[in-house]
Amino acid sequence: MRQQLLEVAARLSLEQGIAAVTLDRVSQAAGVSKGGLLHHFPNKLALLDGLFDELVARFDRAIAAAMAEDDIERGRFTRAYLAVCFALDGEAERQDWQVLAIALLAEPQLKARWRDWVARHSAEFAKTDGSPNCLIARFAADGVWLADLMQSHELAMATRAELLERLKALSLQ
Repeated sequence: MRQQLLEVAARLSLEQGIAAVTLDRVSQAAGVSKGGLLHHFPNKLALLDGLFDELVARFDRAIAAAMAEDDIERGRFTRAYLAVCFALDGEAERQDWQVLAIALLAEPQLKARWRDWVARHSAEFAKTDGSPNCLIARFAADGVWLADLMQSHELAMATRAELLERLKALSLQ
């Protein structure tokens, strides 16, 4: 039930914007009583927090998996971040990240939580990924991620692969 409510909230956010994510609309679209929704999410912010938690947990798992496959310590987190940001291949996955981006832009509390995520990871990997080159690579990945979400640039797969490899190389310097 909780997962279904999060999926409906994500779909509403994507289709109609974050303002459309009201408890009434989510409960109606999910076919759940408002009381049933309130059992899981007492207010809209709790619902958005739940959506944020789910998407960021997925992001963290993907980064951890990419780091586990990388034997070189220097820049490992950056290369994993790059790999995950560049890997938004499927439409469903792209939509999930669009929902997160919309929520981050619209909700100050979620912006603060994202800043905390960035600060926590920057501190955790400061010794291996604190160089200006790693920071440049992560900023570039953020730009590619945003371009993918906005569908503002059409990159050929070969160009995309070359960008990724150049940014990974930068993380080693």
